[in-house]
Amino acid sequence: MTRRIAMWSGPRNLSTALMYAFAARGDCDVWDEPFYAAYLAATGLDHPMREAIIATHDPDPVRVGAACAADGPAGRPLFYQKQMTMHMLPEFPRGFMRACTNVFLIRHPARVVASYVRKREAPTLADLGFIQQAALFDEVAGWLGRAPPVIDSADIRADPPGALAGLCAALAIPFTPRMLAWEAGPKPHDGVWAPHWYGAVRRSTGFEEPEGPLPALEADYARLAEAGLAAYDRLAACRIRPGPAG
Repeated sequence: MTRRIAMWSGPRNLSTALMYAFAARGDCDVWDEPFYAAYLAATGLDHPMREAIIATHDPDPVRVGAACAADGPAGRPLFYQKQMTMHMLPEFPRGFMRACTNVFLIRHPARVVASYVRKREAPTLADLGFIQQAALFDEVAGWLGRAPPVIDSADIRADPPGALAGLCAALAIPFTPRMLAWEAGPKPHDGVWAPHWYGAVRRSTGFEEPEGPLPALEADYARLAEAGLAAYDRLAACRIRPGPAG
């Protein structure tokens, strides 16, 4: 029986590295941003590689949702879905979420903004997914009757074995040290957008060192980060604590 894990994140949240970590387990299919093409087709937003994304990936949210609730492409025991919170538009079907274990990956908004604007200028709050993430968190908590798992990218970078062990414990799956390393270079599960967004993570072979102080942001970008801070802080209060990796 397949166990589906939907990891809900905004952009520039360590989400691709975490996807690589799950792919490295050996027992896990992964799917990179299932709803990206559907999101672009529905919104008309001008993202880098827009036409290639819509042409290469399924733009029908109903079909995508059904596939998210099914087995992974290779039928492995785990099916990890790297889901972007801003892609889950209100009109898209969400029934598939009840067939998944929903987890929330967070990162401090100042770091998200600083990283995002190096790849795409002048983002809006909606582009960064903070508010959508909090709404999805509340939705999942409502039907579970408790807070779903939350993991902070800062905790992963500070202690990859401990953070991933804690995450695996919360998911009731075994931790394996294979999650800590992967080969550099493109991956077969990367979305077609990877050449624009994944330069650094494709060069990596594991999680990077802990980050330093929060970045200094220009006025408009500082206001954007401030607008996402309440949502981040609320989810951060529920985050998983690192566990033993032995």
